[in-house]
Amino acid sequence: MDHFLTLLTQTDAGAGSLVPMVVMIVVFVAVFYFMIMRPQSKQEKKQQALLASLEIGDSVLTTAGFYGVIIDMVEGQDIIIVEFGNNKNCRIPMRKSAVVEVEKANAE
Repeated sequence: MDHFLTLLTQTDAGAGSLVPMVVMIVVFVAVFYFMIMRPQSKQEKKQQALLASLEIGDSVLTTAGFYGVIIDMVEGQDIIIVEFGNNKNCRIPMRKSAVVEVEKANAE
C-alpha cells in the first residue's frame, strides 16, 4: 500500500512539473511568431505591393545595385525591361522580384 502511495505522489509531482514546461513552450512559440514570422510576412506584403505598383517610366533600384528606368513590361509574366545608363543601348530583361526600390515617374 505504501508503495502505491509513493507511486501516486511521484506521478502527481511529474504532472505538476509538466505545466510550467508547457507554458514555457507556448511563450517561446509566441515570441518566435511576434519576433520573426509576423515582421517577415509584413515585409513580404510590402514587397508585393511595391511590385504590383510598377509602371513604365518608373525609376528602379535592382538587387544588384543598378539604377534604371522601366521601358517595357511583358504581359502575363513577371518580366520587365529596364534601361540602364544614358546610352539607350543597355536594355536588360529582368524579373520584377529583382526590384528593391521604386521612384514613380510622375512623382516630383
